Amino acid sequence: MMGKRQSYVTLCYINAHDPSCLNLKRKVQVRQTELICPAEKSLMDHRGECNRAVLVSVAEFNHGVKLGKRPGVKRDNKSLHSTLSKLGFKVDVHTNLSSDQIYQLFLRESQQPVKDCFLAVLSSHGEEGGVFGADGKLARLSQIFRCFDNKQMETKTKVFLIQACRGDTLDDGVEVDSADEAAEFSLHLSVPVDTAVMFATTPVLMFGGLTGGLPVLSSGYGAFTHPLGSVFLQTFCTLLNEDRNRNLELTRLMTRLSHRVAYTFQAKGRVLGGKKEMPCLLTRMTREVFPFAEPGKDSAAAAAAATSLSATSLVGSDGVRTRTPSIS
Repeated sequence: MMGKRQSYVTLCYINAHDPSCLNLKRKVQVRQTELICPAEKSLMDHRGECNRAVLVSVAEFNHGVKLGKRPGVKRDNKSLHSTLSKLGFKVDVHTNLSSDQIYQLFLRESQQPVKDCFLAVLSSHGEEGGVFGADGKLARLSQIFRCFDNKQMETKTKVFLIQACRGDTLDDGVEVDSADEAAEFSLHLSVPVDTAVMFATTPVLMFGGLTGGLPVLSSGYGAFTHPLGSVFLQTFCTLLNEDRNRNLELTRLMTRLSHRVAYTFQAKGRVLGGKKEMPCLLTRMTREVFPFAEPGKDSAAAAAAATSLSATSLVGSDGVRTRTPSIS
């Protein structure tokens, strides 16, 4: 049975048929009833808190910004909203925000109550260390991550999925100077404890004489997308819609996500034909968590994880189209 949640919303309207009221706005309060699906209700605690997901995507950029449209965003948001809602997450969708609006959104979200897990998806054009807002300005991931280093989120699981390029598409990368190198280390150090960040693609490691042969993070690889949705986020949804995957421990699920993208996707076309995509996981988890497990099955999954095989071993050959071309 569906539960009910009541709240009040303020409506503004103008009586266009009365000339004396053309500039008069009246405010009324209307009681709003929101249906709560059984999955969300079952994952709420006694305080009414539940797991939350925030989807932030840019499909179109402001006039004058020289960044192309991203037609697959709507399909990704629809798939994510449907998949996560079924798993009990309260999902909020935000599109075409400026960089400042992105910062403000996550600052607010980091102060909101959450049951066990907060999940954020950022989907836009990007470069190493950040994603672009609709205004064409870079929203730095390190600044977003630091918002969640607080008492409110201290004991919660925090998951970020970043669907964005980390550099020019198919670029071999250019060695960066020491200032950029420090910025990259700043990104990693800014990730709070018990946080996992999954990037759609990897950075590029350069080995240069100026660093004594040590690896230096450079401009990374491009992430593939398509009007039907991005390879990374659509694969994530597909995995969670399969029973055997949603009860996996988080890092094992992400390992399976990397495996599925790496071995079932291959770009087509004269220029991009044969190119691949490999997600990258950055984690500061200190414990095993099962954020997508069905109620009551997380403890059973934890016990099974101790004696089970590797994450990729359960991906059978019948479900993998090895190196088969796909759309980009």
